[in-house]
Amino acid sequence: MSTIAVKAARLRSGLVLPYAEAGYPEGVPVVFVHGLADSWWTFEPLLRQLPAALHGYAPTQRGHGDAERPPDGYGPEDFAGDLVEFLDAVGIRRAVLVGASSGGVAARLVAGSHPDRVAGLVLAGVPATLADKPAAVALGKKAKDLADPVPRAFVEELLAGLTARPPGRGLLATIAGENLKVPARVWRETLRGLLETDLAATMKGILVPTLVLWGDADGILPRSDQQHMLDTLYDARLVVYEGAGHALYWEEPERLVQDVAAFAAEVLPGRPNGRAAPRL
Repeated sequence: MSTIAVKAARLRSGLVLPYAEAGYPEGVPVVFVHGLADSWWTFEPLLRQLPAALHGYAPTQRGHGDAERPPDGYGPEDFAGDLVEFLDAVGIRRAVLVGASSGGVAARLVAGSHPDRVAGLVLAGVPATLADKPAAVALGKKAKDLADPVPRAFVEELLAGLTARPPGRGLLATIAGENLKVPARVWRETLRGLLETDLAATMKGILVPTLVLWGDADGILPRSDQQHMLDTLYDARLVVYEGAGHALYWEEPERLVQDVAAFAAEVLPGRPNGRAAPRL
């Protein structure tokens, strides 16, 4: 089991983001990017499974978990900008980005705009677009009426539909607690950004190798959504997790880590790490 250290990174913008770090210091840098309302805790099962070949980082995005909550800046481009600044802050020159759910949108934007910083892209349960997803549109409408404190029933209903097999009670309780930390305005603005942004455009111009992971029991994203990514991205392949739901990283963390490790060995062969000197 890998030991997890929780630290804080100050970005050039002045924003401070907490992040979890685990794995072997000389391993290939892998940065995990969470989705709506989550935090670094969503990757806790993965970080504990990291092999010596990987050095994992999982930042908590602005407005989420225990990160700072600026008054604005909750569109996909804003999260992508923070991600690039995070790479600079912790001294990562080139990394494998692993985007989970809507976190894959920010990861795609960075891969397209900063290909020199991204050796490979892993998209786990990531939408090609959300505008045609009734569940996402309905969630956006519900979020418009949210007020603080965000009701626990709202969070629990959302989490209940993310897996085909129930994750451990401890993990689910932790994730629910992290979701409840997110202010209503951040829910609203993040969802608005995802629904109003042309997500299909975030796939254009990506030339780095991409591994698409999808659970065939995903009740949110159909197989056709994943095919859209395969047809659009220059160098992408699909791995199907049979029987897994949308949050496949909660249901099969060991398998996902193995897939990421094998992919990282392909895209950064003979490269023990991709680190640069940390920014002071």
